[in-house]
Amino acid sequence: MLAIISVVVSNAQLDTSKQTPESSELWEPVPRVVSAPPSAPPSDAIVLFDGKDFSKWKSAKPGGSIQWTIADGAMTVKGGSGDIETVEQFDDYQLHIEFRTPAEVKGSSQGRGNSGIFMQGKYELQVLDSYNNRTYSNGQAGSIYKQTMPLVNASRKPGEWQVYDVVYTSPKFNKDGFPTHPAYITVLHNGVVIQNHTPIYGTTPYVGQPKFEVHGKGPIRLQDHSNPTSFRNIWIRPI
Repeated sequence: MLAIISVVVSNAQLDTSKQTPESSELWEPVPRVVSAPPSAPPSDAIVLFDGKDFSKWKSAKPGGSIQWTIADGAMTVKGGSGDIETVEQFDDYQLHIEFRTPAEVKGSSQGRGNSGIFMQGKYELQVLDSYNNRTYSNGQAGSIYKQTMPLVNASRKPGEWQVYDVVYTSPKFNKDGFPTHPAYITVLHNGVVIQNHTPIYGTTPYVGQPKFEVHGKGPIRLQDHSNPTSFRNIWIRPI
């Protein structure tokens, strides 16, 4: 819930000689307490994957089943089996997800550790092995795919675990279907800011330009791009 606090400033309030320190103190509402233990999800987070099962996920194919594998606390893409997505749907949130591209390097450019994290099932944050791997800048790791390149390349070596921390605001539409503001995304890659309140200009087509589609809440979708990329420690906090 968004709490909007309206402050009416009178001429008397502008006269600081008539004010006290207490006149600008706000005691209500009180922010709720959220604990954030080191290396653990915040107390109000929804854990989407704890390394044990796919109970919070489903195949993105209608009626399909998940064929990705789970081992050592991580899920790994099974090439050709299709994308997976969360059962629950979201709009505005904080998302934490860790990923690992294959230690054995095969291919180049978009063929190395390729996957993607789709906000609301539509807007792709690129996952790729971008360590000493040249490709188009708006398609490397941390890009908003085919739209906005990351500010820097913070990629670790192949086979090392990496982290995306995301703050995402969904697009909003008026009653006629026109966007009143786009989606916005902030991304930290391994603790480094690589997207800073970046607008997302529409969907993520492989060919052509992005376009707006009217929609409500949507899932977190993980892409099967035929590379055995792994994910672990996934949690989300609706905002």
